[in-house]
Parts: sequence; C-alpha cells; structure tokens
Amino acid sequence: MRMRAMLAVLALAAAWTAPALAAPVSVKIETGVLTGDAADKALVFRNIPFAAPPVGELRWAPPQRAPAWAGERDAVKPGPSCPQPMRPDGRPNAGAANGPTSEDCLQLNVFAPPIAGKSAAKAPVMVWLHGGAHRYGAGWIYDGSNFARDGVVLVAINYRLGPLGYFAHPALTKAAGPDAPLANYGLMDQIAALQWVQRNIAAFGGDPDNVTVFGESAGAMSTLQLLAIPQTKGLYEKAIVQSGGGWFAPASLAEKEADGAAVADRLGLPGVQASLAQLRAVPADQLIAQTQSGNYGPFPDGRLLKETASQAFAAGRALDVPLIIGSNSGEDSLMDSFGMNPGARALPPIVKAVYSEDAAKGEEALARAIFTDRVMGGPARWTAAQAAKGAPAWLYYFSYVGARFRPATTTAAHAAEIQYVFEYWGRRTDPASLGPDDRAMASLMHSCWVAFAKTSTPVCASGPAWPAYQPARDQLMEFGADSGVRTNLRKRQLDAQERIALPTLGLPR
Repeated sequence: MRMRAMLAVLALAAAWTAPALAAPVSVKIETGVLTGDAADKALVFRNIPFAAPPVGELRWAPPQRAPAWAGERDAVKPGPSCPQPMRPDGRPNAGAANGPTSEDCLQLNVFAPPIAGKSAAKAPVMVWLHGGAHRYGAGWIYDGSNFARDGVVLVAINYRLGPLGYFAHPALTKAAGPDAPLANYGLMDQIAALQWVQRNIAAFGGDPDNVTVFGESAGAMSTLQLLAIPQTKGLYEKAIVQSGGGWFAPASLAEKEADGAAVADRLGLPGVQASLAQLRAVPADQLIAQTQSGNYGPFPDGRLLKETASQAFAAGRALDVPLIIGSNSGEDSLMDSFGMNPGARALPPIVKAVYSEDAAKGEEALARAIFTDRVMGGPARWTAAQAAKGAPAWLYYFSYVGARFRPATTTAAHAAEIQYVFEYWGRRTDPASLGPDDRAMASLMHSCWVAFAKTSTPVCASGPAWPAYQPARDQLMEFGADSGVRTNLRKRQLDAQERIALPTLGLPR
C-alpha cells in the first residue's frame, strides 16, 4: 500500500505556533528544572524528556528513565519528531510533521492552567496520543492551550514509529530476557509517558489520580491496546478513542520476526541471521526508508501485549474505565490516503441487501460506505457495547463538514474532528474561512471532552444530554449539521458488518 498517509491529518491537525509570551515560568520535576512560557491561556513547557534517548544499546529496547540535568532546561521550543519519512520540500508530511527528526525524540509537551501566574492544583489531566498510521506524526504538532484555558492539564507525547517503533527479529528475541517485552516499542513509550505523568504531573498542577488517555487513528488504536494491558491499570482512569476501529486481526511474534528478517535482508544484512550489533549499526535513515514496505503497529508479542484489544473486550478482560469512542462519516478518505481501489466486487448477498441505497449510487459509493462501516463505524459500536457491560461508554458519530468545504464535500474525513476537539485552528486552516457554525461545533465538542476529563461524564455545553451507550437502545451522539441523539444509526449495515467480520476474527457477537 502506498503510505501517502492521512491527508486529512495534513489538512486538519492542530499545529504548534509561537505563542505571545507573557513571562518565563519555571517548574521542578524529577530530572531538573524546566523554564517554559507563561502564555495567554496556558503555562507551556515543551521538549521534556520522559525517557532516555533510545539510541545505541537502547534502540529496540524498553524505554529507560530520563537522565537528570544540571541547571535550568529551556522548555520553550518543541523538540524533534521521531524518525519518519519527511517531505523534501519541508512541508508537513503525512502525519503533519516537518522539521528536524532524531532518535532522541522521547519527549512531551505540557499545557497547564495558569491561575494568577501559577499553575492550578489537582487539575484533570489528558494525555494525547497522536495519529499517523504508527509511522508518522509527533506530539509537538498539537496545541493544548484551550484545554489548559478550561482547567485541564494537556500532555502531548512522541513515541517511536515505523521500523524503530514496531520491529521484531530473532536477534532481538534472543537478546531479551524470557519475559522482557518485545517489538512494541512505541506502545512501551506510551506507557513510559503515562508513568512519567504519574510521577511528575503534580508539579504542573495536575492530578495523577484523574488521567484521561485519548488519541486519534493510530493514537486511538494505541489507546485501545493500552486497555488490553493489565499492567497499565492505575496509569489512567478514562479513555477516548477517536476513529480507532476496534476489530484487530491477531499476528504472532514469529510472523513479525519474519517481517524483521525481510527488512534486514533488504538492508543488505543476512536476513534472519543478522546480529543485534548489525541491526543497531544501521543508520536511522536507512531504516526509515523501509517504512512504506512494512506493516508496523501494535501486535500481541505474548509478553507485554498478550492479546488484541478486540479479544480483550470480547472476553471482558479489557480494563474497565469510562470510555468515549466514535468514528466519522467519511472514514473512506483513508482509501485515498492508502491508495486503495474503491471498487466493490464479490460481495456477500447480505451486504448487497443492506447496502442497496449505496449500491444505487454506483460501485465506488458502495465500496466507500462498506469501508467506513467495516473499518471504523462497526468496530466502534461493537466496542462500545462490550465496554458498556462495565463502566459506562458513550458512542459518537462525527458528520460535520466545515463551512469552507461545503457543498462540494458531504462527509467528514478521517481526522476531521481533531480541530473541533482541540477548539484550535491549525496552520492549515485560515481562521478567516471559519463560519459561526464551525466555531459553535468546536465549542460543543471541546466542552464534551473537557467535561469527561473533569467528571467522567460528557456533559456538553449545549444540545441534548448524551446518553451512555446501551446495545438495546443503540443511541449515540451525532456531531453534525443538526447535532443530537440518534437511535439505530446505520443499524442494518453495522449488524451486517458484525455478522461478517466477527467470525473471521474468532470473536463472538
């Protein structure tokens, strides 16, 4: 598949811009003193190491504690992105990242609420996991100032990507201890960041006992996988999954080792016989050149991650925390990003029957509707139903199309909701192009997410009450041109997707 990825992320992701400085502000954490900005809406600290640089013997190793520093560390400018393919013209890539990259990238940014020049105390915390197909993106792109303005400490992190973040090889397995985690290094980084939050967030006024982990796309998939890891219990109390799917096909460590051996072979090393020293000696840019030829992302390594998130939810083993999960009406934009052929062929009779309205619009419209439901809509509803057996879950459907895209565009692309959640207009959205309904949608969604972080319930600033999801009622919140609670939205189509998909994954209905 071509990895021109996430065009929607390019267009819609929030991005860092230099704030209007008020005064420098300092905070002391476990590794030393940071000096950041006291900006209009937030106390902002950037490029904070949450783990040691994963270089040398720490490449493809579990993250270690960050070393201390002497004096004050400048925390004004963002740090580098983790290694990933970048555009030669310097423009943002498929995950909206540009600028320098470095293997020394395990850092995060903190946006904290200011009160009379000082941070708030016991503020709820939200930890953002960026998207980008586990291959692209960076935490520094996202501006959490409006969360801080509304009383939330927002933490946005980097994590290892592509062949540096998700890589297995027999040499790595041999060198690791019998129970040491393997291969899912990006996922390990996310856990290390959550552990850092537990140890340090009080210094920024955050409450380590009230943490919400949330993400979009690859970050949302990661959030689901974190819920399948028992060791993450206590690192967060709530989760939000934005277009993260929910049905995952399992892969084995042996399969991933074979993939790693193939990468080694393409790099001119002796494939499965390559040594750990040979692998770690490969320059990062040569490894990153393999990004588009591999399948990278979390998988059950049998140690850290023992089952997929869908297996954990089906068996009732996922961590039981309040959950918001949802998808967008135009998730088929990913078909364009990944170069998929939008043709529909050899469809089962059940699909032809329930998608008759889409089929009437042509083969491409049918394929796009099926993709949206199969990859995102169906899994989100199914996961909400499994989660609802314990702590409450809330399901949403984002269909709002910005004023500048209408009437040519009729559905909300993958990642389109991000700027509304952050209530922030990034570098690819001209604020002058916004209409009052755009700003109203941002205020609405942002208020829902803030309320969930504060109270574990998404009590939104306007509109009807958002009911917790119950399969028998099948109600969700639609964020659209006419936002409100919907009942049995696309029920026939999503039921059909469950009947087809779940047996192939060994999951019960």
